[in-house]
Amino acid sequence: MTAKAAPKISSRAWQRMLSGRRLDLLDPSPLDIEIADIAHGLARVARWNGQTRGAHIFSVAQHTLLVEAVMREHTPRVDIGVRLAALLHDAPEYVIGDMISPFKAVIGGSYKTVEKRLLSAIHVRFGLQPALPTDIARQIKDADMGAAYLEATHLAGFSEPEAKRLFGSDPGLPAVLIDDYLTPWSAGKAEKRFLARFKSLQA
Repeated sequence: MTAKAAPKISSRAWQRMLSGRRLDLLDPSPLDIEIADIAHGLARVARWNGQTRGAHIFSVAQHTLLVEAVMREHTPRVDIGVRLAALLHDAPEYVIGDMISPFKAVIGGSYKTVEKRLLSAIHVRFGLQPALPTDIARQIKDADMGAAYLEATHLAGFSEPEAKRLFGSDPGLPAVLIDDYLTPWSAGKAEKRFLARFKSLQA
């Protein structure tokens, strides 16, 4: 009786999207990126590993809309391209998922390398610079941290002092925006609103 051969380990590093595109994670082409795939994926990826209040997950799609809203509220005359970059800042997570920051620190730079390549390809696909200037990246990061503060205190069970220590100060959004953007939406609603905002910024 002969021993069975060891199963071959797949070297596949691509994912097929619902659009039919096949995206190579290690060498992503802008031609294989579709906004419909991004919206669909981000609307189904949970922030905070799903540890949030509400009937639905708080999706990455909804988070990116919150980040863009924080930026819009603080700098209403900011360039439309910067707003688009803010909306797309977590777009790679449509294919690689969202990892909480403590786990990213554990696994080191591999995740960041893949994330950076994907984001560059996404930027090129939608007419942005492959790598953003430092001042714009900082502006988006500030809005991202403001959104994280709001999510932490309204949805993820953090106290205000703890959130301030980890994420900085409350960005001070109006109550009407708080009620809207921090009520977790269904995946279908998050996908639809993400696409609508993207189209308005592209227009």
